[in-house]
Amino acid sequence: MPINVEYRGPIDLPKVIPVFPLSGALLLPRGQMPLNIFEPRYLAMVDDALRDGHRLIGMIQPDEVHSPGSEHPALFQVGCIGRITQLAESGDGRYILELTGVSRFKVIDEIAVTTPYRQCRVAYDEFIDDFTARKGEEEVDREGLLVALRQFLKANRLKVDWEGIDSAPNEALVNALAMMSPYGVAEKQALLEARDLKTRAEILIAVTEMDLAKKKTSGDPPLQ
Repeated sequence: MPINVEYRGPIDLPKVIPVFPLSGALLLPRGQMPLNIFEPRYLAMVDDALRDGHRLIGMIQPDEVHSPGSEHPALFQVGCIGRITQLAESGDGRYILELTGVSRFKVIDEIAVTTPYRQCRVAYDEFIDDFTARKGEEEVDREGLLVALRQFLKANRLKVDWEGIDSAPNEALVNALAMMSPYGVAEKQALLEARDLKTRAEILIAVTEMDLAKKKTSGDPPLQ
């Protein structure tokens, strides 16, 4: 985990954070998320995050089902705060950065702000286990997860670095596969809100099996 700051618990994180609403984006503790920032409001958000020294941004999905077409959509209650661990300027006004997940958070409320980006008051207490690396990974059904992965890859004619997968600890494997999964907003939110790593792996297996069964029944072509 490429973070120079140690986050030992909720007390080490701010209670008010900038949030980046992005559908289909899933950040998990100790996972790495690349972002291409080009909208002026989010460029300002990154500048402010760097300026205040925290370098923290909350990733959260907009709940567009309950606010369709809104320019200010409702937010899901749970997101994940990440620290900017890499940043590069593109030369054309964009930032190319990487967030490393720290902890999930629950939104208490959204506050009125003058910044062009949204900010929320949040709490981390429900996710205290997020601060302990590899917590509960011995309970993960690794073989079941790998079986589902093999079936998914075969059905979609995809290849993967099996050497890297075989050497990955369970936490890194589960969270990386969850973050890279091609599923929708609801599935990504369920993976985020899973109470522990074992449950997240079980959800990932179940969603994958349902997706494969649906494609087999409907005759849909594989992903390209």
